[in-house]
Amino acid sequence: MSRPRKCRKVCCLPKVNEFHPKDREKENNIIILTVDEYETIRLIDKEGLSQKECADYMQVARTTVQQIYNSARVKIANALVDGSGIRIEGGDYTLCGENESQCGLCDCKKHCKTMCENCE
Repeated sequence: MSRPRKCRKVCCLPKVNEFHPKDREKENNIIILTVDEYETIRLIDKEGLSQKECADYMQVARTTVQQIYNSARVKIANALVDGSGIRIEGGDYTLCGENESQCGLCDCKKHCKTMCENCE
């Protein structure tokens, strides 16, 4: 019997959840990127976190983050090379809870209590 999957902590859902090549029809091969895969791409590539920092934030093991991140990169590469669309949906995740005073990243508009250049 396999071990149950642990939900990954995600700051917030993406503002845009679907991308399509300009000259292709929307129904052309859609690649599904899960919300937790999106979050690892956001944290590691956009925010500049290490895999260890990302794992600590998402409350999972670093090896789990490495697997999620590698899966996301393969999907994004396939979409770019093959001209497929990307849809972000599903996955094993939980959003930042209201009971948290801060989610741990200053980019989180919901919970940020400190002033910095990323906060509004």
